[in-house]
Amino acid sequence: MEKKEIFDILDSWNEWAGQKDIGLMRNSYVDRLEGLIQGSNQVITITGPRRAGKSYIMRRMGRLLTEKDVRKENILFVNFDDPRFLSLDTKLLIQIYDVYREFMSPTDTPYIFLDEVQEIGEWEKWVRMMHELKKAKIIVSGSNAHLLSRELGTLLTGRHIDLNVFPLSFTEYLLFNNIEIKISLDVDRKKTEIMGLFRKYMENGSFPEVVLSNKKSEVLLNYFDDLLTKDLIKRFRVRKTKAMKALVKYYLSNAGNLMTFSSIEKYLEITSDTIEKFSGFLEDVYLIFQLKRFSFKVKEQEKSPRKIYAIDTGLCNAVGFRFSENVGRLAENIVYLALKRKQILSSNIELFYWKDVQHREVDFVIKDGLDVTNLIQVCWNMRDEKTKNRELRSLQKAMKELKVDKAIIITEDAEGEEKLNGFTVKTIPLWKWLLAEEGEKGVRP
Repeated sequence: MEKKEIFDILDSWNEWAGQKDIGLMRNSYVDRLEGLIQGSNQVITITGPRRAGKSYIMRRMGRLLTEKDVRKENILFVNFDDPRFLSLDTKLLIQIYDVYREFMSPTDTPYIFLDEVQEIGEWEKWVRMMHELKKAKIIVSGSNAHLLSRELGTLLTGRHIDLNVFPLSFTEYLLFNNIEIKISLDVDRKKTEIMGLFRKYMENGSFPEVVLSNKKSEVLLNYFDDLLTKDLIKRFRVRKTKAMKALVKYYLSNAGNLMTFSSIEKYLEITSDTIEKFSGFLEDVYLIFQLKRFSFKVKEQEKSPRKIYAIDTGLCNAVGFRFSENVGRLAENIVYLALKRKQILSSNIELFYWKDVQHREVDFVIKDGLDVTNLIQVCWNMRDEKTKNRELRSLQKAMKELKVDKAIIITEDAEGEEKLNGFTVKTIPLWKWLLAEEGEKGVRP
């Protein structure tokens, strides 16, 4: 490519001649990224699903750096999803850097943001060279968690740290809809509006662009198409495209269900080996997560069925099942994602489900270090007395076995507390539990 062509592409993404759109603020991620940049000299990798907001977080970080007296010329943002880049290889990286230095003449060690860097073959070698020669402070992003950590882990052992970005939490979702909870009274004053938005949060999911769009279904279907073609079929060179698509739809239609590769094999007529391999790909691109059964025996954990959860309930509704018929499963999926966000911040936290030989089940076991600290059951409708008693019996058995004296049942609207032979079970609506988990003022689980 000609120098002028490359510079024109770079200029359209950078703020050298004027400010660009940097999206709405996501303080928790930007603050963490700023802390990582200031607190270490390592390469920072930002991972997460496609369209979760990684690009905007990087661009906001660039704006923040300029507000803290870093010259605009010392910041370079490169988006490798830009179709104007013709050949994606390390030669292009070298060209980009040379053009940047020639046209912008950075006066200090530059901050280089490489977005969707996995599109570049052998990018990690160039990053290692730049890092070891201290030519730049490098932040990279990608939509493939294991790929990034594996490639960097090979070449940059001990030289990189990670930041995971997910679609919007419920608190972020409210902020995107102009609702901010500053004091405890805000929860009561805005309760009706919060609950109305929560229904939309469940139905349409929380990818930032979807939240802001008037054509939510169309955007979600486009996401699904991109994810399938770019992140899965193209990236992993999948030949059995129909099998891959069928498996994705199956998982998105069965979020929260227990399954094994052999049980899916019977249903989809795809070999269990193929299902296992493809499932790994789906986890790599953050489309699904597998939750293991709690057991003190590792072998039993590995042999037991897994629960599958999706990255976004909006995708489940757009590609899989219908919202009105599966609201309970969607609620469970949302709880899992909230717990997963918390786990990302603490390496000590592990998540499981619990099930005994009588098939009594508890949706979530939270383990912190060596101790089980909490049990969570999701039961959308607690009005039926038989359902309520069944959930309480399962929790009581698990609490006794795992030596936990408190647990939570998350519901649509029920709220209260039950005493069960020395055990305490609190009941709380999902929207309120989410706000409490996310640290909103005046909201307690």
